[in-house]
Formats: sequence, C-alpha cells, structure tokens
Amino acid sequence: MPLTDREMTVLAEIKDWEKKLLDYEPNDLRITYERYLETGFSMLPEEARSQFFSLVDNWLFHLNAIIQGAQFQLDAKERILAAARVFDSGVERIEDLKRLEIDQLNYIAQQQIARHRLYSFAQGGMSGTGGALLLGVDIPAMAVINLRAVQLLAMTYGYEVNTPFEMMTSLKVFHTATLPLRLQGESWEQLLEELKGERDQYFYEGNDQLTDSTWLEMPMRQLLKGTVIALFRKRMVQGLPLVSMAIGAVSNYQLTRRVTEFSHNYYRLRYLMDREGRS
Repeated sequence: MPLTDREMTVLAEIKDWEKKLLDYEPNDLRITYERYLETGFSMLPEEARSQFFSLVDNWLFHLNAIIQGAQFQLDAKERILAAARVFDSGVERIEDLKRLEIDQLNYIAQQQIARHRLYSFAQGGMSGTGGALLLGVDIPAMAVINLRAVQLLAMTYGYEVNTPFEMMTSLKVFHTATLPLRLQGESWEQLLEELKGERDQYFYEGNDQLTDSTWLEMPMRQLLKGTVIALFRKRMVQGLPLVSMAIGAVSNYQLTRRVTEFSHNYYRLRYLMDREGRS
C-alpha cells in the first residue's frame, strides 16, 4: 500500500539520518586510534584472535537468548502490548503492532528509549563510584541494557525476536550500532541487503559472524572509562566521587543513545518497508 503523508515524512527523516551516516568522515586522530587498536590486536597469533572473537560471539548470542527469555523482558513485552491496546484494543500479539500508525508506535518506542537511556545513566553513575565490583560488571551490564533495548524496539514495531532470523538480526543491529562511526554505513547497507527476498523470514541464512578487530573500539572505550574512573574516584565532593560518577554516567548514556537511535531508525524503516509492500 502507498505510504501516508506522515509516513513519507518519517521516511525522509530516516533517509536524512542515513545520508549523514554514509557521509561520515572521521578525523585523523580517530583513524589513528582505531588503526592502533587493530594493529595491536593483529600482533596476537591468528588462532588466539579467532578463539577470542568466537568466544565473544557465543557470549553475545547466549546473553541475547537469556535476555529474551527472562521474566523482566516478558513483563516489558506485556507492557508494550498493553500500551498498544490504548490505540487498538484488538492487539493480542507482537505482530499485531504493525497495524498501528507510525506516530503511535513512535510514542511507545520513545518510552523504551527514554527508560533505557536512564538505566544506562544510572548504571554509569554507580560504576563511577569506583567500586571494584561495580566496575567489573559495567561491560556486562551495558551489554544487557543495550541488547534489551534493541529487542524491545524490534517488538515495538511488530517484530517478535524469538525466531532465528530476528534473533540474529537484533544481534547484528546491536553490533553495527557499537561499531566505529566510519564503519557503520557499510554495515547498515548490509543489514538492509539481508531484508531482500522473502518477506517473512524465519531462518537466518546470512553470515553469523559478528565481532572482529574493527569492533574493539567499544569494549576498549569502556575499559578506558574504567581506568579514568579509577584515577578520579578519590576526588570527593561532599563525600561523593562526583567527577568519576559523571564520567561513568555520561559515557554510558552516550553509548545507549547511539544504540537506541540506530536501532530505532532500523526498525522504523523496516516497518515502513513492510507497509509499502516491499522488503
């Protein structure tokens, strides 16, 4: 079916965002930093690198599956359905959300986005206190928050994440959103390419490898944040390490802002593609 005027406006917004993504040009400092990371990691034996990335991929896959089946995620799914019934009382399944208008879905999605950005901000503030335990769980906690956000945004736009295709797609969306900005454009195009063909895909037939040396910037940035927090945690303001807490909170917030913005645009675009009757 043809898109409405409002849907065409939203599509234009996504295309403007996409153009900025594809036209992004990193500065020399960022290129040097990313190449330094890749070069340093390439000095390890190939077998060790392969095993490392295989372990990371398996960890992300199992973490994604655990989140999907967790009670807190099932509860969030029910909240999405309940919010959708405010607009359409006939909504019973996640797939039924595709009947809602784009602005209605955007309203529900913005609730998820705001909630998870707040979670990240709070998590970063707690890790910023400098406690060994809180710093140690910072990366796993951020992975959980952001993977959960991607899953919930997928469900908001009518894509149930319990099929092999949608599970792998949500992981690839998360992976692309956490890549260096200069690499996101190419990976974005690959995500859209995988949508071609059958409309209702169940099994995933693409490349199931996620991480490689180009993805190292995100975890390295989190480790660097932990180092900076450790350096500033003894600078107290009224008995609290406010500087290190601010560093942790802002850093985590920015990461989730990046992930949710990317994921939201991806699933909005898929929704519009389905509405238009093409994949």
